[in-house]
Amino acid sequence: MFSQRLAWDSARNPLSEMVARKRALGERILDLTESNPTHAGIVYPPVVFDDQRMMMYDPASFGMLSAREMIAVECGVAVDRVILTAGTSEAYSWLFKLLCDPGDEVLVPRPSYPLFDYLAALESVAVRPYHLRYSEGWFVDLHDIRITERTRAIVVVNPNNPTGSYLKPAELDALVKLARKHGLAIISDEVFSDFALDEGVVRSLVNVEGVVTFCLNGLSKLVGLPQMKLGWIITNDAASRERLEFIADTYLSVGTPVQCGLGQLLALKSSVQGQIMARVRENLAVVKRARHVEGGWYAVLQVPRTKNEEQWTLNLLERHNVLVQPGYFYDFEQEAFLILSLLTPPEIFREGVSRITTR
Repeated sequence: MFSQRLAWDSARNPLSEMVARKRALGERILDLTESNPTHAGIVYPPVVFDDQRMMMYDPASFGMLSAREMIAVECGVAVDRVILTAGTSEAYSWLFKLLCDPGDEVLVPRPSYPLFDYLAALESVAVRPYHLRYSEGWFVDLHDIRITERTRAIVVVNPNNPTGSYLKPAELDALVKLARKHGLAIISDEVFSDFALDEGVVRSLVNVEGVVTFCLNGLSKLVGLPQMKLGWIITNDAASRERLEFIADTYLSVGTPVQCGLGQLLALKSSVQGQIMARVRENLAVVKRARHVEGGWYAVLQVPRTKNEEQWTLNLLERHNVLVQPGYFYDFEQEAFLILSLLTPPEIFREGVSRITTR
């Protein structure tokens, strides 16, 4: 009776089951997976919304002009390029509707955040992976990219989650040429772009020319407020904007209060990002064997292949009460990798990493 778009296994995996069991028993778990800044001890200055406009319903397809103007200034683009959404997940769903018919496909990086599979499936779109490889740093395997007659877009995550790797200039040039040759769009997920640890990285594609681009960002990471549900698309293509306006007008999903309070929320950026970057640097210094991180909030730790990743994570949780994520959650091709959130409170992170390395 249900759509095949929802035909995935919803059962708990063994790691989730063990976490639930231990928490039910009241055991203290050193959670090195915490990626929610509102749960990670980040201090937010008080914000009080006092704007009568939030009590009025005056719908606008792409969002309130005043809010779009703030994002335009933030991103250094013209306001007509800015489209507000209720978060980047919604932005993906709109773009898949815009670009793809059922059965079409988009190229997505592997390893990367597994949400793409679900977002694409809900739009009856297929994902085709292209791989990131590691050799003294992560890089796009350009020879691995396979384009078919059903391919409609290339998704890049810049920096990638969880590898923390930005596109290199040569990789960007190659992807632009590839997209132009095959008539593809580039969707650039830039939610972690402000959190760079290396200098000279390509932080955004908003100024890329010669190919249709859609750059995504939002308050979730920019100011550490995932609950505010405001994201945006910045596109360089007028024809896409016309069609996106129809999609946006159909949903009118962005809440008025968050748009009215956007100025106050953006004013938190310096304080929140400063705390997060200090936290990330402090925690990263503790992980001696982490693969090189250029930005973002995660570290990839390679561990001996004496056990597979599931055995590693279950063993660490069962014996040492340390919770980490296995690499296969993010579609790592090889064993054995553990994923650690650098947003974890430092005292918990140090103790957890100590238990991993002295297991």
